[in-house]
Amino acid sequence: MKQYEYVELKYEAKDVLFLMTSDYKKIINEYAENGYSYVGYIPKLIDAKGCLRKIDLIFEKAN
Repeated sequence: MKQYEYVELKYEAKDVLFLMTSDYKKIINEYAENGYSYVGYIPKLIDAKGCLRKIDLIFEKAN
């Protein structure tokens, strides 16, 4: 059986650009150091214009 972890990342508006507030590379590397593999992401919040505002990064690890 595999164990899954989810980490939420938020995009914030700054003028007309959207910036990710979390350092996704750091998060992915930290989970890799703990035996997890990056699997993908799930969109959690999409605004009226179709832009992603929140996602969950998905990590898995064999038990």
